[in-house]
Order: sequence, then structure tokens, then C-alpha cells
Amino acid sequence: MRAALFDAPGQPLIIGEVEAPQPLSTDLLVKVKACGICGTDLHLAAVTDRSGGMAPLGQGSIMGHEFCGEVVEVGSQAQKSAGGSWHEGDRVCALPYIACGQCLDCLAGRGHRCAGAAYNGMGSLAGGYADYVRVGGAEALALPQGVDYQAGALVEPLAVGLHAVRAANLRPGEAVLIVGGGPIGLAVALWCRFFGARHVVISDLLAGRLDKAVAMGATDGIDASREDVIGRYKQIAGSRADVIFDCVGVTGSQQLAMDYAPMNGRVVVAGVCMRPDTVMPVKAITKELQVNYVYMYERRDFELALEMLDRARIDASAMITDVVGFDAFSAAFEGLKTPSDQCKILLDPQR
Repeated sequence: MRAALFDAPGQPLIIGEVEAPQPLSTDLLVKVKACGICGTDLHLAAVTDRSGGMAPLGQGSIMGHEFCGEVVEVGSQAQKSAGGSWHEGDRVCALPYIACGQCLDCLAGRGHRCAGAAYNGMGSLAGGYADYVRVGGAEALALPQGVDYQAGALVEPLAVGLHAVRAANLRPGEAVLIVGGGPIGLAVALWCRFFGARHVVISDLLAGRLDKAVAMGATDGIDASREDVIGRYKQIAGSRADVIFDCVGVTGSQQLAMDYAPMNGRVVVAGVCMRPDTVMPVKAITKELQVNYVYMYERRDFELALEMLDRARIDASAMITDVVGFDAFSAAFEGLKTPSDQCKILLDPQR
């Protein structure tokens, strides 16, 4: 099969031919129909040691954890998490790991916490930048009729955003400031509006990113490259935001979120910073801030995202800025290493 193969940190992905993965008895083999490029993949492609909390990828690794596709082979013991059988031709997305299915974390829908979990696209298990991907039967979720393959590839980032908003304990009528208008910032905006936030404002240094914000649920955007963010926010909402989301994950963004927060405000850190960072604890202390760090999602986040897409209660299609085949994929991946107006690029292996 074809796949985009990691070569070395900082080097372009190589499109090559490799053996297709072989599903175990409890697995499914899925023909990839769409797979999104995630910021985590860009981080992984640059990792040279374990200092940032992630292990370096081995040469030939296949990344990609935002995927969906069609089942082409079913293991003899592959079962759905709630019982029942999978069949060839089923349309699925999947939690991007294969876990034991028996520990307390797995039973609670937090399989990413399982001590034995192997993660798609992170080195231990091949990901979706390929013609085929192996997934666990228990980790797969059926795509409802109203969810096409492009929407199916957005379920994972939508689940990340949903998990962050749930952690904020957002109440209807509250005001929100989202720092960062990338895919996760946009997903957070969508869910904040869904759950009834009155003001959903995204700030970003790239004004072009704000064009998509309204379509994804934002009520306003702030060009942080030329506007005073707090001054402008007060003009919009009348006061500081109740909840600040850091969806950037670069050195200094966490402190920025604390600076923006009001007294007794809430800060949710969803951006993944891969470098050492410093904060001024006195700022958080004197403001008595609640600071939550969030990581990945739970199964129920995937399930709700799928159901709301199927019912047309949410629409995340504005997040997609390009769909490419293997011929253009390596260049598209490289292009995302430089900040731009691009948001979510999908690989369609059939193009």
C-alpha cells in the first residue's frame, strides 16, 4: 500500500510503498477515505529527544490519527464496544488507539489512559497517512448516514474541542475568549456556541484565520497583531471573559491566558506546548484563577460529536481548507510548518 513515511526530524515525508497492516483477531482493517493533518503530527515530525514528553519517531513511521474509512477486513473476534458485529463495507472512524478494553480506564471510556494502549500515528501503531489502517473493533465507531467521510475525519479534533469545553464547566450566557484560531480553537468556538455562550471571541495573530471563525460559531474576532486584545474584548462584551481557552500551545501563551483572565476566572489550557515554559504564579494566585489542563478526550466526546454531526446540529466543514492526494500530501504537510491561513488539510488517498 502507499503511505506517507517519516524519514527524519525536519525532513519532508516520503511517499512510498509498504506492506499493509495485518489485523489481529479483535481488529478491523480500514481503507482510509480521509485523514486530517494535526498540529501534534507537526510537533512529532520535529521531535529529536524525549525532553518535550514525546518519543522521537522511528524512520518509516506512519503518522495520522484523524481518520475514517471503510472496513475491508474484520477480525474473527472483532466486536463493537456495545456488542454486535462489524461487517465489511461498514463506514467507521475510530479512537486512535488500541487498548486492553478491560481496565478501569477502558471501561470508563478513557482508553488513552490504559497502560497497554498503542496509539495510531505515534510510532507504536501505524496511522492514517496510508491506504489502510488497523484499528481495534472496540475503538471503532460507525459513521451515521448523515456523516460523510470528510466530516468523519473531523470527529477527532471536534472531540478535543468538546473535551476542553466540558472541562471549563461553561454555563449558558457566559463570555469566552479563545486564544488561537487554528483547528482546535475553532472546534472550541463551535462547542462554546453550542452550549450557549453569549460571546465567543477568537483572537489570533493571523487575521486571515478569523474569516472562518464566524462559520465555526464565533461571534467576533480580534486581530492580535494590531489590536489590544483586552481593550477590544471589553468593547465587544463589556467586561473580561468568564473563560479563557489557550488553544495555541507555544511558549508564553499560557501566561497570556492568565493575563487576559478576570478575577476568579477560569483558564483552560488545550494547546500542547512542547518546550519548557514559565508562568508568574502570583498572577494566577492573586486572581484566584481556576486553571485546567486538558488532554485528548473520552469516548463520549466522539459519540456526541458524531451524533450532532448526523443531526446537523453542528457543521464543521468550514474548518477544511484543502483536500489532497498522496502526490501533493508531503508538500501540504511541509506548508503547515509555517503559520498561514490554512486550517485543516485532509488526505484523500483515492485522489
